[in-house]
Amino acid sequence: MSNFYDKISHGLVSELWPWWQAGLAGIRLSPFTLLAATIVAVSWYLWLTKKSTRGMPPLPPGPPGLPLLGNLPFLQPDLHRYLAKLSQTYGPIIKLQFGSKICIVISSPSLTKIILKDHDTIFSNRDVPASVIEISYGGIDVAWSPNSPHWRKMRRIFVHNLMSPSSLDACYELRRREVREMVKDIHEKVGLSIDVGEQTFLTVLSLTTSMLWGSALHGEERRRVGVEIKEAVAEIFELVGELNISDLFPALARFDLQGIQKKMRKIRLWFDGIFESLVENGLKIEESREETKDFLQLLLEMQQQGDEKTSLSLDQIKALLMDTILAAPRTTSAAVEWAMAEMLRHPEKMRRVREEIEEVVGKHSIVEESHLPKLLYLDAVLKESLRLHPPAPLMVPRSPDRTCTVAGYTIPQGSKILFNTWAIQRDPEVWENPLEFEPERFLNDPGKGDYHGNNFSLLPFGAGRRICAGIPLAEKMMRYVVATLVHSFEWELPEGVDHDLSDKLGFVSKKSIPLVAIPTVRLPTAIQYL
Repeated sequence: MSNFYDKISHGLVSELWPWWQAGLAGIRLSPFTLLAATIVAVSWYLWLTKKSTRGMPPLPPGPPGLPLLGNLPFLQPDLHRYLAKLSQTYGPIIKLQFGSKICIVISSPSLTKIILKDHDTIFSNRDVPASVIEISYGGIDVAWSPNSPHWRKMRRIFVHNLMSPSSLDACYELRRREVREMVKDIHEKVGLSIDVGEQTFLTVLSLTTSMLWGSALHGEERRRVGVEIKEAVAEIFELVGELNISDLFPALARFDLQGIQKKMRKIRLWFDGIFESLVENGLKIEESREETKDFLQLLLEMQQQGDEKTSLSLDQIKALLMDTILAAPRTTSAAVEWAMAEMLRHPEKMRRVREEIEEVVGKHSIVEESHLPKLLYLDAVLKESLRLHPPAPLMVPRSPDRTCTVAGYTIPQGSKILFNTWAIQRDPEVWENPLEFEPERFLNDPGKGDYHGNNFSLLPFGAGRRICAGIPLAEKMMRYVVATLVHSFEWELPEGVDHDLSDKLGFVSKKSIPLVAIPTVRLPTAIQYL
C-alpha cells in the first residue's frame, strides 16, 4: 500500500506541479484558489452528469480512480496498449475518468459499427482539445468543426475542389514530377544512409503545396522550407498529444496553465504569415490563368462571390489550407515508412512486390500511376501495414451531442469517445495470426481490405460521416511512392542496425526510431533516375 501512495504522490508532484507553476507565472491567483475552483468545477460537472443520467442504465465498467484526478495517475505511455489491456479485463466498452472529463473507449468492431453507423449522427461531433482550437482558427476547419451546415459546406468544398477524381487527375503531372524529384534526390545519395520518413515527407509536402498554391519547392529551397514546415507540424502534433489541464478541467482553460495554447498560437501566427502572403499573391493573378487554377485560387474566387452557400472568409480559407498541410504529409509519410520497414524486415515480401512491379512495369521503364491498379500484392502490403500500424491508433475523438445508450450502457453527452483501432485491427477473433505481417490475407479475402468505412475491422482512416476526406490522395501517393522506391532501388539497413518496429504514440503514430536505410541503384539506365 505504501508503494501505491508513494507512486501517486511522486507522480502528482513531478508531473502536475510544473504545470501549475508554469501557468501561475502569468496570473495572480494562488494555487489554493485554483485548486478550490477545480474542485468546484469537477463537483458541478459530476452533479450535472449524475442528474442527466438519473434513471438511465449504468455507465460502462472501468478501473477505479482517485477523487478529482480519476484514472490520470495510472495512465501508461503506450496508451493504445494500456487501453487494450484494460479492455481484456473490463470488456470492449470501458469508462475512464480524466479529471472532469468522462472518456469512453471502444475496442470491438461490432460496437464501433453501432456508434459510427447506427448512431453516427449522434456521435458526429468532435471532442476538441483546447490546443486545437488555436491551430484550427477557432475550430472552423473540416477536421474539428462540429457537425453542422458549416462543416458540410467546408467538407464539400474540400472534396469537390481537391479530392474529386477530376481534380486528382488534373494534378497527375504534379505527382509525377515530385516522385521523379524524389528519385533524383535519392540517386544522388546512393550508398549513403537516408531517413526514409523525412524523404517521403518532403516529397508529399512539395506535392501538397503544389496542389494548394502552385508553388512547388525545388533543390535547396525544397529541403530548407520543407524541414521548417516539418518541424512546425511535428511540434503541433506534439502539443495536441500532450496531456493538457485545460482539457481535463475546462474551467481552468482560460489560464492556459501549461502554456500549450500560447505555444500553438505562436505556430499558427507563423503559418498565418505564409498563408497571408500567398493570399496576397493569389489576388494579383490574372484571369488568364483560369485553366491552371490551384486550390487557393478557387477558394479566393469563392470568397469574392458573396454566395452564402459557397463564399468563404479569410480564416476559413486558412483553416482549409492548414488542414491539408497538417494531414497529408504527416500521415502519408508515416504510412510509407512503416510499409518500407515491414518489407525490410520481411525481405521475401519485398521481393514479391518487386517481382510484381517488374512484371507490370518492366525493368527498363519507370512506375506510372496507370500501373498502380494492377499491383495487387503491393496494395495488400500497404493494407497489412496500415492494419498493424494505423496512422491514428485511437482515431480522432468523437463526442455525442446528447446522452444515449450503447450496448446497455449510458454514454453521457459531451464525453470523449476513443476508438482503439490499434486493438481492433489486431483482434484475434477477427484476424488470423493478428500479430504477423501477412499481406496474403487480403488477396485471399479482398473484402477484408475495405477501409472506406464499410468494414469496421479495418479503420486506418476512420469511418462514418467524419471519415478522412483525403483518402483518394493518400491512396495514390502511398502506392506511387512505395512502388517507385522498391522498383528504383535496392534497400538495406546500415551495418549493426536492427529491424526495430516499436512505435511512438502521438496524434499520428510513428516509428520510435526513424527508418534509416541505404539505397543502391538497380535499374539499367541513368535516364530512369532523371
